[in-house]
Amino acid sequence: MLSFNTLIAVCLAYVVALFLIAFAADRRARQGKFGWLRSPLVYTLSLSIYCTAWTFYGAVGYAARSGLEFLTIYLGPTLVMVGWWWILRKLVRIGRSQRITSIADLISSRYGKSNLLGVIVTLMAVIGTTPYIALQLQSVTLSFAVFAGSAAPDKNATALWVAAGLALFTVLFGTRNLDANERHYGVVTAIAVEAVMKLFALLAVGVFVVWGVADGAADILARIDASPIAEWELKPGRWVSLIFLSAVAFLTLPRMFQVMVVENADERHLSTASWAFPLYLMLMSLFVVPIAVVGLDLMPAGSNPDLFVLTVPLSQGREGLAMLSFLGGFSSATSMVIVAAIALSTMVSNHIVMPIWLSVARQGATVSGDVRQVVLTARRVSIAVILALGYAYYRVSGGGAALAAIGLISFVGVAQFLPALLGGIFWRGATRMGAAAGLLTGFGLWAYTLFLPSFGGSVILSAELLAQGPFGIGWLRPQALFGVSGMDPLVHALFWSLTLNTIAFCVISLASFPRPQERLQGAQFVNVFDHNPNAQGWVSGMAEAEDLLVMAQRILGPEQAQGLFSREAARQGKAGYLPDTSPDFLQRLERELAGSVGAATGHAMIGQIVGGASVSVGDLMAVADETAQMMEYSSQLEAKSAELERTARQLREVNEKLTDLSVQKDAFLSQISHELRTPMTSIRAFSEIMREGGMTAEERGKYASIIHDETIRLTRLLDDLLDLSVLESGQVEMNMQTADLQDIIERSVTSAGGDGCLEINRDPTREQVALLTDPDRLSQVFINLIANACKYCDAEQPELRIRVRRKGSHVEVDFVDNGTGIPAKSQPLIFEKFSRLGDQRAAGGAGLGLAISREIMTNLGGSVIYLPGQGGAAFRVILPVNGATSTKSKP
Repeated sequence: MLSFNTLIAVCLAYVVALFLIAFAADRRARQGKFGWLRSPLVYTLSLSIYCTAWTFYGAVGYAARSGLEFLTIYLGPTLVMVGWWWILRKLVRIGRSQRITSIADLISSRYGKSNLLGVIVTLMAVIGTTPYIALQLQSVTLSFAVFAGSAAPDKNATALWVAAGLALFTVLFGTRNLDANERHYGVVTAIAVEAVMKLFALLAVGVFVVWGVADGAADILARIDASPIAEWELKPGRWVSLIFLSAVAFLTLPRMFQVMVVENADERHLSTASWAFPLYLMLMSLFVVPIAVVGLDLMPAGSNPDLFVLTVPLSQGREGLAMLSFLGGFSSATSMVIVAAIALSTMVSNHIVMPIWLSVARQGATVSGDVRQVVLTARRVSIAVILALGYAYYRVSGGGAALAAIGLISFVGVAQFLPALLGGIFWRGATRMGAAAGLLTGFGLWAYTLFLPSFGGSVILSAELLAQGPFGIGWLRPQALFGVSGMDPLVHALFWSLTLNTIAFCVISLASFPRPQERLQGAQFVNVFDHNPNAQGWVSGMAEAEDLLVMAQRILGPEQAQGLFSREAARQGKAGYLPDTSPDFLQRLERELAGSVGAATGHAMIGQIVGGASVSVGDLMAVADETAQMMEYSSQLEAKSAELERTARQLREVNEKLTDLSVQKDAFLSQISHELRTPMTSIRAFSEIMREGGMTAEERGKYASIIHDETIRLTRLLDDLLDLSVLESGQVEMNMQTADLQDIIERSVTSAGGDGCLEINRDPTREQVALLTDPDRLSQVFINLIANACKYCDAEQPELRIRVRRKGSHVEVDFVDNGTGIPAKSQPLIFEKFSRLGDQRAAGGAGLGLAISREIMTNLGGSVIYLPGQGGAAFRVILPVNGATSTKSKP
């Protein structure tokens, strides 16, 4: 067994070798000796950054656990390279013509160079990549533990040291200079070397397993037939979802965008990569199943299948082969972390740090080199923070999940870029607001349904919330959203997040108007193939070299700026620091500035000084801008006209309602007059008769009874009027107490006499709910609804159904009769004070019952509404439960 110190020494030697290779490639590039640095083979091998420790270690474990499902992570990119290469070509062309430096830069540039979108995409990319970095830490930590055995330090300590080492290496490797808009030839070359290393290592282990452990291909096939892998069953839904997911991730992962678009030196390299990279993936997957099968046969039960690539050679005493395998896995992890950290740190500095710094430092870069130091520091700190987040995720999540499962979480996260990305390059109508809405919607759902649950049920989301949903709302359970249960958690999260992301993107884009800058950028992105990608962007002689030097020194620092200008002057055969402002030089200067403040800002800075450019799509669009604005104003006028029509229709409806209310008010006043005058007349008449005397005791008792009844009738009417006034003014005091809903309904039915005038249909078991309410006031509402059903239900056999259902923190009580219901025209008026349906005298009373009921429910924190389309008159009373629980069943 190799010692732990030997393992560390080998790793350090390998890292130093990679650094020397990268340094040599960078030096050749600075000397202009590009040659093989720009070859399609190097570009194709750089795409192997897709094959991280997940595919090197995790694919074998995936096959051991899930059979041939591991192939989905290879089939997705293969389909992209073979069938979607035209999308890649368009992205590469846009990247070159628009000087794109990251996926955040592309999305923000497409939507009017919106820095808000740049910030959103950057934060999403950082959070979405965190699980993937944790995956690399876990793979390296596990592989260290396999070699070192008992001599290895604690796994968490190992992961911390690996994270710190990778952060240091990435800072030295990727932030030695500010050339984000130039290609990182050193990084790409190192990645190509690592691609060869991990492929050779995996093939070597595969050959050893097939012909060194087994007896050749025939024996392997027999072992496969006898292994659990042969019992694997295809799940079409998950299979298709994983292929689609890996294809989307291949397009949207920040590291893949970096090597595929930003580092592309010639878009014709895509033609070679379209067949060479699928061939590379096929070779990487060739021996996955044989290694998994032999590992299951040889290794003890319970062994981690993710480590079979290491443990199988070690079990056979092949330490050299195991070390080669270790270096292959180490290459897979380090290359991913380096490129991802470079891409993410560039996004953070260009879209978050620099805008904040420039807004705070209002005088700009007034001190030589200050912007350069800010950006370098921001990128270095960002790299450290990104690695720290990966380590934190590893610690919090426990680092015990299968590697493939961790990788898929990141895949779903970055897949949220797809609608804004594809919509931006194919749909001119896509808008900044739509992109932002889609991104935030999709990212929020991913975090809720997949990312946060990955920490377990006791860290962020509780086990109770995962099982029952927030506040007990079952259809909001993270892994059974909208009541859709039984789906695979990954497929569930992918479906809902991407579906609602796309819907929000499309709906908000259609509902919002793109700004002129968005329209300009949209035309250039969507129609990028209509223009020459190599056309010069600047016109010579339009700016003074001295002005450009002053500006460059403030951004780049005096030493770097003066070196750039002096080299250009020497190249032109001139002495000093002031070269001719040729288009080539302006393009080189723009690339230098883009490395510090981003491509869009660098272009704008030079544009302010130069003031002129060649005729391009932008210029032609600018010439046509007045026409575009006229068309836009016409569209806005049409929208305004439609809005005015809607407003006029609403005003007509309000006017009709006011007219009806006026009629109802007149009828109400007439009814109130009648209701007041009738008892007063009776009281006056019979009291005058009694004053005259000369009547028998029987007559006196009869007249006194009439006066008493009419007084009660008059008092009831006055009480209703006063009650409504107090409720509307908000001066009423509710007697809140805990009460049983079943008791309140029972008392209301008895008081209203409902059992005598119609059949009551109830389910008492559902009514056993304890409420914090005013039982007398609530009973008043129920009595009014039951009494109305008695008065107005016109069915031959009147029936009233009372249904109670619990929904989260509220209880709904429905009162539905079997009559003809309330006409649609009258429904908006039934809760108004002046409203009364049908004959004003037929049912008795003043028609204040529903108005009083509405005010009572408002004061109780609930509501009462009319439910149309229920067959008869239907009212729903919504009550807050206020934390009450179901009461026990009564004997």
